[in-house]
Amino acid sequence: MMAEDIQHNQKANFNGLTKSAKSGASKKLTIKNFKDRPELTDSYTEDTWIKLRDAVSAIQNSTSIKYNLEELYQAVENLCSYKVSPVLYKQLRQVCEDHIQAQIHQFREYPSSSLDSLSFLKRMNRCWQDHCSQTIMIRSIFLFLDRTYILQNSLLPSIWDTGLELFRTHIVSDGAVQSRTVEGILEQIECERNGETVDRSLLRSLLGMLSDLQVYKDSFEQRFLTETNRLYAAEGQRLMQERDVPEYLHHVSRRLEEENDRVISYLDQSTQKPLIATVEKQLLGEHMNAILQKGLWMLLDENRVCELTLLYELLSKVKGGLMTLLQAWRDYIKVHYVDSKLRAGNKEATEEELERILDKIMIIFRFIHGKDVFEAFYKKDLAKRLLVGKSASVDAEKSMLSKLKHECGAAFTSKLEGMFKDMELSKDIMIQFKQVCYMQNQSDPSNIELTVNILTMGYWPSYTPMDVHLPAEMVKLQEVFKIFYLGKHSGRKLQWQPTLGHAVLKTEFKEGKKELQVSLFQTLVLLMFNECDEYSVEEIRTATGIEDGELKRTLQSLACGKARVLNKMPRGKDVEDADRFHFNSDFTHKLFRIKINQIQMKETVEEQVSTTERVFQDRQYQIDAALVRIMKMRKTLSHNLLVSELYNQLKFPVKPADLKKRIESLIDRDYMERDKENPNQYHYVA
Repeated sequence: MMAEDIQHNQKANFNGLTKSAKSGASKKLTIKNFKDRPELTDSYTEDTWIKLRDAVSAIQNSTSIKYNLEELYQAVENLCSYKVSPVLYKQLRQVCEDHIQAQIHQFREYPSSSLDSLSFLKRMNRCWQDHCSQTIMIRSIFLFLDRTYILQNSLLPSIWDTGLELFRTHIVSDGAVQSRTVEGILEQIECERNGETVDRSLLRSLLGMLSDLQVYKDSFEQRFLTETNRLYAAEGQRLMQERDVPEYLHHVSRRLEEENDRVISYLDQSTQKPLIATVEKQLLGEHMNAILQKGLWMLLDENRVCELTLLYELLSKVKGGLMTLLQAWRDYIKVHYVDSKLRAGNKEATEEELERILDKIMIIFRFIHGKDVFEAFYKKDLAKRLLVGKSASVDAEKSMLSKLKHECGAAFTSKLEGMFKDMELSKDIMIQFKQVCYMQNQSDPSNIELTVNILTMGYWPSYTPMDVHLPAEMVKLQEVFKIFYLGKHSGRKLQWQPTLGHAVLKTEFKEGKKELQVSLFQTLVLLMFNECDEYSVEEIRTATGIEDGELKRTLQSLACGKARVLNKMPRGKDVEDADRFHFNSDFTHKLFRIKINQIQMKETVEEQVSTTERVFQDRQYQIDAALVRIMKMRKTLSHNLLVSELYNQLKFPVKPADLKKRIESLIDRDYMERDKENPNQYHYVA
């Protein structure tokens, strides 16, 4: 029925053309000098219109054309030569418009189920492809009209452009059709981003259609970039929590490659710049500081050149990325570089080469203004190396200490030297203790062998005490050692530090016997599985007494790391309160003694902040002491002279605002007072 209506309209239009031609010409027109050109009679004109109408209709309905194409072309040329081009163009446009208008119904009436979105896109693409091929064929017939009359009238669009205009106006600009087309394309792209295979040629064709129709930016690109921003914002937040930094960096690199490939495959080239900028902003720019805080030091410590290269390449794409990376790298060199060279496992240098590296380090050290910050972090790292046996060379450690002493004086290294002295004394004490235990038979050598390091509180970094529930055997040995030690050193007080403890556990798996080198917290958790096969997080927390954050990190190291001696249900990288754990008897490893990563002994952001805050607090005390010394000696000073004297005495950089705060603090505590007549002058208060 629809086809009949179209043909009826076409016939009416061509009849209209005939009448128009008649009104502007006599009954019989002839063109002299063209012997083979037919005369423009009523019958000829009518027959010509019918031929052209039938040919266009056949093309639009994909049926065979009854007439020879050359004959049709000649007919158009004849009509144009008889000066009826304006009417011919107008009526051709009307025929095309009627046909395109009829196509919209198949899309408006299409089922709205999400399952039909792909078939909807395929139908739209088929309609577009048919339209293009039909327009090309129609243009080939009406080529003479296109190259003469239309070309000479700059306000008239070509036959091809007319076809685009009509398709845009009646198909793609329809609100419901455009919305469904764009949403379907976005849905396919999201599926591809989620790892599914999609028909890229279909997407390329449809997006090419939107571009050709000049609606790509307004109808698609803005929606696409908004959805991209939403997707990667959520993905960045989630993966920064779930993955470690190396995994995250490789994921970001892969995502950028995928999006660039998407541009090459089916997106318009103009979309590349805003698309890549969106991905970089959400996956890198929004998490730049977190990436560096969470992973840079670890990558540098482990000499992960591949990931460091990738980190540099990715951050170089983000505004301010390289400057932020440079600052973090500068902080690492100030704090943690010496530790990486003096730690066990450093295979980069022989002892002679290491000595040369330390000499170069001292050159850099001379340019550091805040040497107290270096001292604080150096002391903390030295403590870890000594307590967990990670020092590469005692000789190298003492050589570095000697260089620091020569550079900064004995006061700078006195506490560091005290740490070495404690370790040497602890060895002697343990020899004596084992001899006494052996003589008194107070310990069973086949059960637990205890080693204790006695640390002088003033020498070592401060550690937060934590009470945990030790097994009865450990408690008994602690008491035995306490009685032994206090018997030799009356008046002293022992405070146990479980956060620094470690142990070697003999374990039996299906594969055979293994030894696990673990922290004390890991030890307490693993010993529970001698009694039962499965525990909840709450049951483990109650039994061990480990603080919640430490417990979750400990369980994570045992069940989510490389050496998974526990199985976690449900699986995942984060430990939640509802998780349950059971012993992994199927655990296998090529080594007999396996060191399980001690997460609580790793550098953490909190630890860095805590150390920095302690340095800042110490600086305040030093500033106060220097202010009091200067004022006690000078009695009265102007603000500028006092600040100048202060800068000469302090060995670390201080902001003027911080100095002003310390001066106000001393005034409040009655160490000094401001002159009543001149507020910029101070007096010492005896």
